[in-house]
Amino acid sequence: MLPHHQKSLGRDWTTPWENLQKCCWNRHISSCMRWPGHYSRAPYPYFSSRHFSLNWRPPGLFESRAPFQYWNWRPDSLSQTSLFHLSSYIMNSEGDEPSSKRRKHQGTIQRHWEYICNHNKENTKILGDENVDPICEDSENKFEFSVMSYNILSQDLLEDNSHLYKHCRRPVLHWSFRFPNILKEIKHFDADVLCLQEVQEDHYGTEIRPSLESLGYHCEYKMRTGRKPDGCAICFKHSKFSLLSVNPVEFYRRDVPLLDRDNVGLVLLLQPKIPSAASPAICVANTHLLYNPRRGDIKLTQLAMLLAEISSVAHQKDGSFCPIVMCGDFNSVPGSPLYSFIKEGKLNYEGLAIGKVSGQEQSSRGQRILSIPIWPPNLGISQNCVYEVQQVPKVEKPDGDLTQPELDKTEVLVTAEKLSSNLQHHFSLSSVYSHYLPDTGIPEVTTCHSRSAVTVDYIFYSAEKEGVAEQPGAEVALVGGLKLLARLSLLTEQDLWTVNGLPNENNSSDHLPLLAKFRLEL
Repeated sequence: MLPHHQKSLGRDWTTPWENLQKCCWNRHISSCMRWPGHYSRAPYPYFSSRHFSLNWRPPGLFESRAPFQYWNWRPDSLSQTSLFHLSSYIMNSEGDEPSSKRRKHQGTIQRHWEYICNHNKENTKILGDENVDPICEDSENKFEFSVMSYNILSQDLLEDNSHLYKHCRRPVLHWSFRFPNILKEIKHFDADVLCLQEVQEDHYGTEIRPSLESLGYHCEYKMRTGRKPDGCAICFKHSKFSLLSVNPVEFYRRDVPLLDRDNVGLVLLLQPKIPSAASPAICVANTHLLYNPRRGDIKLTQLAMLLAEISSVAHQKDGSFCPIVMCGDFNSVPGSPLYSFIKEGKLNYEGLAIGKVSGQEQSSRGQRILSIPIWPPNLGISQNCVYEVQQVPKVEKPDGDLTQPELDKTEVLVTAEKLSSNLQHHFSLSSVYSHYLPDTGIPEVTTCHSRSAVTVDYIFYSAEKEGVAEQPGAEVALVGGLKLLARLSLLTEQDLWTVNGLPNENNSSDHLPLLAKFRLEL
């Protein structure tokens, strides 16, 4: 029988914890528990009766200065086998398994290689059998390589944002537990190029770099500016590439008030090691853009700065660009204006709210509109996302030189004529992933924690796009530039919650590693 003084609030029931304990001591409890600040669509961690004892108390993750008083719950029925759901999450389909079944699958997620073959322009195949490696084309005079992009979750950031990991058991959050798992993943996938984000400086120096160098990688690192202890690293195998140049990018600018954040990027120019043939260099870029969903103006400016550096590094003598691979955590979702700008090469941002740029912010209240231009002229980057030289306009006057007030007025007029809300870049970039499952259209995700499960991580690469209409789950045939041969499959939000989200016992970041195989035409 239910405690006599419990109260009903809509569809949820509340009761003091002590009474819930009394009611449940001798019952099998299998709950779909959700922590405070839960993500509205995700099923959250599960506790079965084997986690309870007579001396059980709420774990330390729930401790706060305020007394813990109430739990939300509802009864499915009043039988001895009833399940107490400590939230209003309702399983309404066969795919939503009860927690007792889900726990059997905890610990391992299944990802497979999706092989992409372009036998002709009309047909692009994706094969789900990881044991089959289709031969798409003759491999003579081809250079093949693989790239991994992985936000490995800085330990300091984990501890500073512990509210995002309330679904995790404490031991899986310790760096001494996490790093061996991360290194195991890197060894297993054995990518030729690694683009890592949230690489903590002290861990990089003492553990990460030595471990990767022992595996045959050369490592370059750029720490965030200011007091931030992490940064971005690009590591590549000696056996596959030689290093031509290292180009760090700092997004913080003291003379530009807009750019007061400490994010960074790193751009490397790599030469493939092919003794029998000459090959173009490959430009590899890595970044971690600002997170703040409401500051799309900063995100777009940081992206423009990265693109300007890529343009400078990848530019060849004949005016073209060498192949480009751009990786990172862009803190923007598929289909957002920032994402579309990367893929389409243009963006008209007139009237666009700064909170809508990355697609993360749902509320439109109090959002400012992007200014035109977004960044000031003294940044030295044009609306085409290339470096420009600041020049004073030349004005001829027959009867002598202009006075200073006249010169000032002329400069203002010229600047006003150049104002435009159109951004452009020169690259033809495609995403390795389609971001939706081909069969169902369900979104793939690259990160999953207590607050959200979304895609924010990407591998973009140089490719010419055919005129194929893009739809959720549709594939785009690619010709020219780099050819995408295969990608490691991503997962859905529901997939990840069957292993208790991220991080977990086997996956030690709150992001999944992205992995792609490319072919360079020689």
